[in-house]
This record gives sequence, C-alpha cells and structure tokens, in this order.
Amino acid sequence: MKIVLAQIGRRFNREWIFNHIDYTFETGKSYAILGINGSGKSTLLQIISGALTSSVGNISYFMAGKEIQVEEIFQHFSLAAPYLDLIEEFTLLEVLEFHFNFKKRIDGLTNEQLVDLLNMQKSKNKQLKYFSSGMKQRVKLLLAFCSDTPLLLLDEPTANLDEQGIIWYLELVKTFADNRLIIVCSNQAHEYAFCDHKILVADYK
Repeated sequence: MKIVLAQIGRRFNREWIFNHIDYTFETGKSYAILGINGSGKSTLLQIISGALTSSVGNISYFMAGKEIQVEEIFQHFSLAAPYLDLIEEFTLLEVLEFHFNFKKRIDGLTNEQLVDLLNMQKSKNKQLKYFSSGMKQRVKLLLAFCSDTPLLLLDEPTANLDEQGIIWYLELVKTFADNRLIIVCSNQAHEYAFCDHKILVADYK
C-alpha cells in the first residue's frame, strides 16, 4: 500500500493546524507522527484514515499500483485510538464476533485464541462496561492488530496501560506488524521506538 499526501493542510476557523505537508507512506515501513498535545497529530491521522477532509491539498491511496477511492479506504485499515468507542453493552466475545464480521481475522485467529492473547479468559462473557480503562485499551489494540489489513493506525496506543500492558503492546508489534504500513501518533518514546521514520507536526506550522 502507498499513501501520498500532496500539500495537505487543515485549519479550524482561521487557524492553521498544519499546512504544506508533502509525504509518502509505504507498506513495510513504520512512521511516527510526533508533537505535543494539541499539535494536530490526531487530526492528521484522521485525514489519513479518511474520517476528516483536509482544508487544502489532496490525499491518494494505492494498492498494487491501483488507486483506491477514499470512500473505500476503511476496508484497508484498522485503527486503535482513545476516541474510538467500543459497544459497552456487548460481552468481550460479542465484541470480537461483531468486529470480525467487518474485518478479516489475521492468521485465522479464533475468538478463543484472541481471548488468550488478551489473557482475559475469566472476562470473556463480561460486558465491556465492567472492564477497566486498561482492559478496554487492550481490546482496542487487539482488534486493530489482529485485523488482516495492510494499514495499521495507532493513536496514543498505550493510553491507560500500565507497565505490563506496555510490554504486551510491544509484543503485539513484534508479532503482527510485519509487512504492514504502520502509522503511530505519539509523544511517548516507548510507543514509537520501532518506527523507521518520524514526522514532526511542528515542521508544518
């Protein structure tokens, strides 16, 4: 997969969050979008995902040399982010079943194998509204990493995770990140230490 940003800019009212971004993302590489809180990292990621439109510029997506329309890009990425909601009335097993009606499972992993990866065997029939914030974040990360998509978007991936959870996240990276295009929004070094390339939002102010 290849994503090409051409003179991308976004403003709210009269204030430019960023502007004049020319950048190409390619499969097999990992990228970190860096900046302080409120710098526009998440906004840029949402533009890349097609959830937001840019104020100026163009974004193009390609698979095997063929252009993908922005309306279809959701089929090709998975996302974990603090602002992404889970259906809290569902049990863990119901969340897994629901999510993978829309995304292909990586390596054909079963629900039981996914529960084992989460180490949540005792909570698989519990509604998510009774999960801690850290448990919910683990579920979000698992759904993203274990969806068989060429593009993986991660926004503050270790938010609400303790030290053990951070180690678990880094194991997911080792296990499921190969041969994918990965973009991480972060200001925490441990979240993006594996990334090959770094983009500073402040460079495009």
